[in-house]
Amino acid sequence: MSTNSKPLWRTKGFCALLTGQGVSSLGDWMGTFAFMALVFQVSGSAAAVGGVLALRLLPGALAGPIAARAASRWDRRRTMMSMDVVRAVMIALVPFVRALWWIYLWAFLVELASLVFLPARDASIPDLVPDDELELANGLILASSYGTIPLGAAAFAVVAAVPIGDVLGRPLAPVFWIDAASFVVSALMIARLTMLSERGARSTARGSDESERVRFREAFSIPLVRAVLPATVAVALGLGALFSLGIEFVRTVLHASDAEFGVLVSLFGVGAAGGLLLIQRFHEVDRLRATQLGVGTLGIVVAAFSLSPTVWIAFAGALVFGAAAAWTLASGMGALQSQLDGQQRILAFAVFHVVVRSGLAAAALGAGAAGELIGAVRWPVVGRLEPSRIVLLCSGLVVLLAATRVRLPRAARARPARPADRPQPEGAA
Repeated sequence: MSTNSKPLWRTKGFCALLTGQGVSSLGDWMGTFAFMALVFQVSGSAAAVGGVLALRLLPGALAGPIAARAASRWDRRRTMMSMDVVRAVMIALVPFVRALWWIYLWAFLVELASLVFLPARDASIPDLVPDDELELANGLILASSYGTIPLGAAAFAVVAAVPIGDVLGRPLAPVFWIDAASFVVSALMIARLTMLSERGARSTARGSDESERVRFREAFSIPLVRAVLPATVAVALGLGALFSLGIEFVRTVLHASDAEFGVLVSLFGVGAAGGLLLIQRFHEVDRLRATQLGVGTLGIVVAAFSLSPTVWIAFAGALVFGAAAAWTLASGMGALQSQLDGQQRILAFAVFHVVVRSGLAAAALGAGAAGELIGAVRWPVVGRLEPSRIVLLCSGLVVLLAATRVRLPRAARARPARPADRPQPEGAA
C-alpha cells in the first residue's frame, strides 16, 4: 500500500458513508427511545418495555441467512440502500397503530433489516480506505453508531416535548418520522458509493456459479472467523453485563451520586477515543494478536471493576474498559476486513453482528436475572461480595478465559494475509 494515500477526511467515499451513518444512528437512537416510551404509554408495564430489548435476541437466527442470500444476489451498495429504504418505511408506519403487537412487530423487523445492513457496510470499508487506516475507519464508524446515544436521548427529549404528535393524535410520531428521514439521508449518501457496485459486479462476474451456493453456516468454517468469534462473544458478554448491572453497581454498591454516574458514563467514551488513538499508534501489531490482547484486558478490567472499593477506582476502570473495548472491536474488524474478501467477508460480518447484537441482549438479560437470583456471599481474602459484584466478577473471568481462544488454527497461519487480486480502495495512490 502506498504511503501517499489520502487521509480519511479527504476520502470522499468513506466520508459519505460516515456522514450517512452518523445521521441514521442519531435518528435510530431517537427511535429506540421512542419505541420504549411508546410501549410504556400503550402497556403501562416496565416488563413490556424490556420486551423491546428481548426482541433483539430473535432476529439473529434469521438475519444471518438473509444477509448471506443478499450477498449472493446483490452488491453491497444495493443491499445497504435497500435496507435503509425498508427501515425508513417501517419506522414511518409505527405511529399509525397503537397496539403492543404492532410495535413489537416493527421493532423486530427493523432489527432484522439492521442485521442485514451492517455486514454489507463493514465489508465495504476496505474498498473505501487504505489498509493501514482500517482500525481508525472502524473506530469512527463504531463511534458514529454508539457515540450518538447521548445526542439521540437529548434529541428525543426535545422533539417529544413538542406537542405536534398530540395534535395529530399520534404521540411520538414526529420522533419516528425524523428517524425514518435519517435512513433516507443514509441511503442518499450510500448512493454516491458507485465504486462498490463496480467492484461487486467484477466479483460476481468472476464467480457467479459459486455465489449461488453461498450459505450463512459456511462462515463458521472460515478459520479467521472461528479465531475472532471468541473475542466477539467476550466483548458482548462484558458490555452486556455492564449495561445490565452497571447502574445498580455504581449507585447502590459504590453509592455514587447522579453526577458521579454521569462522569463514569462519559469516561467510557473518553476511554474508547483513547483506545482508537492507541491502536492507530501501534497499527503495525498483528491484528489478531491485538484482538487477543484487547479481550484479555477487558476481562481483567471487568473483574477488577467488580471489586472496586470506591467510585474513583471505578472511574479509572471505565477509562481502561472503554479503551480496551474500542481496541478489541476495531482490531477484530480490521483482521476480518484485511484477510477476507468478497462473500467471505460479508459472511464473516454477518456472524460478527449477529453475535454482538444477540450477545449483548442475552448477556444483559442473563446478568440481570443472575443478579436477582443470587445473594451476597463471603469469599476468602476479598470478603463480602454483593450480587452485582459476583456477576461482574464471573463475567470478567469468563472474558479473560475467552482471550485464550483467540488464535488461528495452525494450518491457517501460513495462508497469505490478504487476496492478491483485491482492488485498491478509493484514495490509494
